[in-house]
Amino acid sequence: MNNPKYKIQKTELLSDNWYILNRVTVDYQKKDNSWDTQVREVYDRGNGAAILLYNKSKGTVILTRQFRLPSYLNGNKSGLLIEVCAGLLDEDNPEACIIRETEEETGYRLHSVKKVFEAYMSPGAVTEILYYFVGEYDSSMKVSSGGGLEHEHEEIEVIEIPFVQAYVMIESGEIKDAKTIMLLQYAKIHNLV
Repeated sequence: MNNPKYKIQKTELLSDNWYILNRVTVDYQKKDNSWDTQVREVYDRGNGAAILLYNKSKGTVILTRQFRLPSYLNGNKSGLLIEVCAGLLDEDNPEACIIRETEEETGYRLHSVKKVFEAYMSPGAVTEILYYFVGEYDSSMKVSSGGGLEHEHEEIEVIEIPFVQAYVMIESGEIKDAKTIMLLQYAKIHNLV
């Protein structure tokens, strides 16, 4: 973070109630070499990982459905979102994180996953990088019913549906989660299912 075109002048903690919200004052050098100052709020919730579980022979994918308060507050009447399995790294490397989250949320124990890309999800306000994975599953990998962890207040429904149906749900608006759309599109482009 030592780019001479950007100088952090001040970082003020606004909240550390759940994650970290700072107000950051930064001077930055513009193309004409003049300097400008911006003040922005930056939310740091850590980095995360997401995975699309797919079964090529059955033509299915595993998705989850859970309540997401921010979506409810912004027009999602049920508050429920259909998503790929995902979670915060919590000091793990991305691969270890997504293997752990897959078992907690879906009940499938994976031994290997494939990282396909990484992306900033909301770079205008959030620091998070999300690491995207795909992983093939079959019924022999099912070790529990999944559903998430009670102490994390998770109540996750596990959904196994045909890939074709999941892909149509993007256009119908039934799937509105960006990470899920991106991984379903990756699967379509690369003929995973």
